[in-house]
Amino acid sequence: MGTLAVSAVLATIVVWCVLAGRLQARGLTAPIVFVAAGWFFADVLGLLDLEVEPELVRVIAEVTLVWVLFADASRVRLGQLRRDLSTYARLLGIGLPLTIAAGVGAAMIVLGFDLWAALLVAAALAPTDAALGAPVMSNPHVPEKVRRALNVESGLNDGIATPIVLVAIAGVAADQGIIGVESPGGAVLSLLVGLVVGLVVGGLGGWITRLARERDWLSAELAGPAVLALALLAYAAALTMDGNGFVAAFVGGLVFGNVAGPSGEKEVYFVSQSGDMAAMVSWLVFGALAVPVIQDQWDWTMLGYAVLSLTIVRMLPVAIALLGTGFDRFSVAFVGWFGPRGLASVIFALIALEDLHGAGADAVAVISLTVLLSVLAHGLSAVPLAKRFAVTRPRSASPELNQPSRQAEGDTPRGGRSR
Repeated sequence: MGTLAVSAVLATIVVWCVLAGRLQARGLTAPIVFVAAGWFFADVLGLLDLEVEPELVRVIAEVTLVWVLFADASRVRLGQLRRDLSTYARLLGIGLPLTIAAGVGAAMIVLGFDLWAALLVAAALAPTDAALGAPVMSNPHVPEKVRRALNVESGLNDGIATPIVLVAIAGVAADQGIIGVESPGGAVLSLLVGLVVGLVVGGLGGWITRLARERDWLSAELAGPAVLALALLAYAAALTMDGNGFVAAFVGGLVFGNVAGPSGEKEVYFVSQSGDMAAMVSWLVFGALAVPVIQDQWDWTMLGYAVLSLTIVRMLPVAIALLGTGFDRFSVAFVGWFGPRGLASVIFALIALEDLHGAGADAVAVISLTVLLSVLAHGLSAVPLAKRFAVTRPRSASPELNQPSRQAEGDTPRGGRSR
């Protein structure tokens, strides 16, 4: 990548960060802006030619996913989950598996994919990104219970889906005879190693951070970079032991956040901000690489699957999962609709593109098209539907659902990565 291309990317980041407040008020989000910029720089101006730099693309994708997984998981407080534990358990334990199963079935029927490719598409599109609908997460008309459900679900489902995606990539590679990718059995074993490494690194890191803070050894200026390095350490240590680095990063973040204590949120904020910038670059890379793939592979069946994925495949499992939880019909539909496909799906697509090469082009095109539609549909509908929520919701709903209260602690959308 030349200096002119680097300058253009950095200038885009600066302009967005300076004007984000104004642009968001007009319905623009970071994914919309950076996907368009990536396509413009690569396809129109010819500044970016990332196809000749696959290693750079992979590094960007993997580092971004590590920081995102670690930061998201670290915000989840196990004690706070008890407040709406049934709702979270239903969304993650019933809704997510049903969404993946429905996605697999739809991909096999509509797209004619085999099982591994269908699983790759379904699992990659199962995680949601609350930041893509950031106006929903900060709108006082949207009840706390709804915001908490969306935020916790999006904070955990990418970590849960990651091992499924990686096993699916291994399965596609095995079917296609692609070397250099783990077999499905090896991928499962690496998940267990990653789990153990994440527990050890996250636990020790959280304990050391808490001890240093209590004894005034911790430097406020260097605490953030320390946790940033800790996230990468979990990833690298897992790879050294032939484990799954992404699972290690997710588990490490979850353990660190609960062991380091409430003050640990300040240190993780630096990881979140670093992830924000990496995410902007990832969206731009997505626009440069994935949009051309969509143009080459696009057909009506892919569009049909993308629409199904954003509607029935997501909304029906959510409706089933939320039966008996006290949510009124509008709230159930609202939670089902605001399952934006965002950064995690983009990273999965980039990793599949690099690992599977041409063999994964169809699957990557479907994932990319769905994410692109989600960026537009959820980004543009967030503000009007959030405002309409209070008017449409029945007054007879439960008091907690009808109370437009202040933003709850822990309800901050995930680092603002789509702002």
